[in-house]
Amino acid sequence: MGKLSSAHDRTPPPGGPGDADLALARAGDDAAFTRLVRPLRAELHAHCYRMLGSVHDADDALQDALLRAWRALDRFEGRGSLRGWLYTVATRTCLDLVEARGRRALPVDLGPSSAHVVRDDPPRTEVAWLGPYPDAALSTGPAGPGARYEQREAVELAFVAALQHLPGNQRAALLLFEVLGFSAAEIATIMDTSPTSVNSALARARRIVAEKVPGPSQQQTLRKIGDARVRKIVSGYASALERGDADALIALLTEDVTWSMPPLAHWYRGLPAVMDFAVALPLTSCGSWRHRPVTANGQPAVACYLRRGGDGRFGAWSISVLALRDDRVAEVTSFIGPEHFPAFGLPDSLTE
Repeated sequence: MGKLSSAHDRTPPPGGPGDADLALARAGDDAAFTRLVRPLRAELHAHCYRMLGSVHDADDALQDALLRAWRALDRFEGRGSLRGWLYTVATRTCLDLVEARGRRALPVDLGPSSAHVVRDDPPRTEVAWLGPYPDAALSTGPAGPGARYEQREAVELAFVAALQHLPGNQRAALLLFEVLGFSAAEIATIMDTSPTSVNSALARARRIVAEKVPGPSQQQTLRKIGDARVRKIVSGYASALERGDADALIALLTEDVTWSMPPLAHWYRGLPAVMDFAVALPLTSCGSWRHRPVTANGQPAVACYLRRGGDGRFGAWSISVLALRDDRVAEVTSFIGPEHFPAFGLPDSLTE
C-alpha cells in the first residue's frame, strides 16, 4: 500500500520505542504489534463506525483490518506513518463491507411520520438499521490540524446518518479529509485513485451532508447549554418516564420534536403525535422503567430498563439518544434491543 505522510503523523521518531516494536512485529511478535496499534484502536474503530453505521460492523471491520495489517506488515516500509498505513487498510476493509452490505437507515429514511400512535408495529428485521455508538474513548478535539470536524462531532447521529446516503468512495473521502485531516493526495493513495477523483467525490459529499445536517452540531449546542443544564434535562427526561408524568415530559420537548424507535419503522413528529405515542405506549402500558444516564454518539443518552411482571427485574430495553436544541429535547432516537448494551459497559438487567 502506497507511501503516506501527514502533518498529523503520529509515528514515533526514529530510534524510539515504536521502531523497536515495529521490528519485533515484523519478526512475528504479536504482542509488539498489539502495542503498536493500541494507541490507535479507538480512532480506527470510530472511523469504521462512521463508514458502516454499526458498532458491531465496526468491531468486525477493525478486527479484519488489523488481521490484514498483521499479515501484510512486511509491506509497510516505514517511509510514511504507521497510522496512515493502518487507515489505508481499515478504509479499504470498510469499503468492501459497504459494497457487500449496503447502507444503514433510520425510520425517517423509510417514510413519512405518523400522526397517531401505531399499535402492533412489528420490528422491521429486514432493514439494516443504524446503531448507537459508545464514544467514551474518543477525544474531544479534532484528529489533526487539517480536520474540520471534532472527533465526537463526527459520530453524532445526524452526521453518521447523512453519511449513509453517500456512496462508499464519497463517504471515505469526506471522512479522511474533513474528519481525519488527510490531504487529497494521501486520500488518493489510500483509495487507489487520483486526487482529481478525490476532489470530485468531496464536492458531491459535502453538498449532500450540508443538506442533511443544516444546523449547528450537538457539540456546539451542548457547550452553549452547559453541563449542569444538560444533566438536568437528562434527569428530568428519565424521571418523567419513570413517573409516567406526561406534563413533565412535554415541558422538556420542542414543539417539533421527533421520536423514533428502530427497529420499529413508524416515527412521530410534533408534540401531539409524540405525546399520543408516548402516553399510549411507553409511559403507561409497557410496565415500570428505570434509567441510567450515558453518552452515545457525542450526545446525552439514557439507557432504559423495563420491568414487566412482578419479579423485580428490569431488563435492558433501549439506548435513547437525545438531540437538544436550545435547552429542549428536539429528537429522541430509542435504539431498542439488549444487544446495544454491552458496548456501553452496561448490565443486561437491574434489580431496582
